[in-house]
Amino acid sequence: MSPSDEEARTTVRELLADHGRTYADEAGIRLKDTPQPLYQLLVLAHLLSARIRAGTAVAAARALFDAGMRDARHMKDASWQERVDALGEGGYRRYDERTSTQLGKAAELVLDEWGGDLRRLHAEAGDDPDRLRELLEEVPGIGPAGADIFLREAQAVWPRLSPYLDDRALKGAERLGLPKDPDRLAGLVNRKELPSLAAALVRAALDRHVVEDVRSHHQGGKG
Repeated sequence: MSPSDEEARTTVRELLADHGRTYADEAGIRLKDTPQPLYQLLVLAHLLSARIRAGTAVAAARALFDAGMRDARHMKDASWQERVDALGEGGYRRYDERTSTQLGKAAELVLDEWGGDLRRLHAEAGDDPDRLRELLEEVPGIGPAGADIFLREAQAVWPRLSPYLDDRALKGAERLGLPKDPDRLAGLVNRKELPSLAAALVRAALDRHVVEDVRSHHQGGKG
């Protein structure tokens, strides 16, 4: 039986309170519809899509940006070893050599195809999620998971893409006993909260402790 809207809203508020920080925010990306933060989000999506802890991917993204690789041009111009060193500093050691190569090739493609500006990718695809995913998956290192990560967070600045709640986010909703329909879920929050809701639902899908935490708060509130 699906929860009432009131119960679902309570669950969502508790989820957002403790787990609603976007991955972009964690990585220090001040997301705007401008070339540099959109490129940084692409790098973060690339790193997060590997079989590695999210915290490690976020730390590696921060290390790359702190080392000056904040846009496609600087990423391309950095040496392979400079990228490896930054990834290692962030603890991203298991995939560092392969990822360094992919980041260099990805930066080259972003420069060649869209002049380093992913707003051009958006203009080419419009707000068609399938076409956006198709173009994103042409980028080395960005597979289906990476494309979903990028678009979940990009809906903050590409609002006509909302609600973008992919299968992983919907799996988190299921674990929390929330509706599995993207439109119903979107109706439980303000539009500006959708990227935070998506990130929190993904955390619930990946970590049973998030689900247990929300449930314990919920039961405590009833008691």
